[in-house]
Amino acid sequence: MDKTKKLLIIGAGEFAEIAYEYFSYDSVYEVAAFAVEQQFRDKDTLFGLPVSNFEEIAALYPPTEYDAFVAITYVQLNRARRRLYEACKAKGYRCASYISSHAFVWHNASIGENTFIFEDNTIQYHVQIGNNVVLWSGNHIGHRTVIEDDCWLTSHDVISGYCRIGRGSFIGVNATLGDQVTLGSDTVFGAAAVTVKSLPETGCVYVGSPAKKLNKTSYEQFGIPKPENE
Repeated sequence: MDKTKKLLIIGAGEFAEIAYEYFSYDSVYEVAAFAVEQQFRDKDTLFGLPVSNFEEIAALYPPTEYDAFVAITYVQLNRARRRLYEACKAKGYRCASYISSHAFVWHNASIGENTFIFEDNTIQYHVQIGNNVVLWSGNHIGHRTVIEDDCWLTSHDVISGYCRIGRGSFIGVNATLGDQVTLGSDTVFGAAAVTVKSLPETGCVYVGSPAKKLNKTSYEQFGIPKPENE
C-alpha cells in the first residue's frame, strides 16, 4: 500500500506498538515518530524511530505535515486517552483513524477521529461510532447503533440493533446487548455480561447474565474522581 501520509503516534507502550504495526502494514500512513509526555518518557527510540516529548511535538512534527494517533488504553476509564486526544486537537492535529482491511464496514456507517477498529469487526447499516473509540477484534455492531466518544470495546461483543453505548464506557469480552439497549455514560459492562433492557444510569458496573449492578461505581473501580456534574 502506498504511503501518502505521515503519522505521529502518541504513546510508547503495548498499544502504541500494535498501532505502529497495523498502521505500517495496513494503511496509507508512514509512522514517523512516537511521543510521550516528558514525565513518562523512558526511552529515546522505538522500532528505530524517535520517541519525543509530547510537549515539543508541534515544533518537531508540525500539524500541517503530520497527523496524530493517540495510542493509549482504557486507563482511568478512558480519561487518559481522551485528555491526550483533546491536547492533540488543541495543538492543531488531525487525528487519524485506523480501520482494518479485514473488518466489514457498511458504506453508510460513520466513524470518528482517533478510532481504531481491529480485524473481524462487523459494523452494520447506519452505525455511528464516535471519536476516540477502540473496537478490538471480532465485535458485531448492529444496525443503527451509536457508540459515543471515548469508549473501549474488547473482543467478541455482540451489540444488537438500535443500541447506544454512553461516552467513556468499557465493555468486557463476550458481552451481549439485545436490541434497543442503552448503556449510560462511563458504564463498565463486565466480561460475558448480558442485558436485554436498558441500563441508562451513569457510572455503574454490571456483571453476570442477566447483568446486575455492583455496589461500587466505575469511578471507584478505576480509581478516578466522580465527575463534578454527576
